[in-house]
Amino acid sequence: MTNNNTRKHGCPYDRGGADSYYGRPYEPHYWPEGTYNGDIVRYVDMTTEQVIEYATGYQDNEAAGNFKDWG
Repeated sequence: MTNNNTRKHGCPYDRGGADSYYGRPYEPHYWPEGTYNGDIVRYVDMTTEQVIEYATGYQDNEAAGNFKDWG
């Protein structure tokens, strides 16, 4: 699993955190070339480690309670 120093925009951890932040459903995916660049990698094509990384990003944000204020 990557750490905070090597996590890049679009990685599984980043996408999990973003999905939680914006109130989107839990749906593992990531963008290897950065968010919205290149081809998306969906759950069926992810490794177990990548799914765990996505889940960790999602759960970390949920625990932090850091959500978009749609106010």
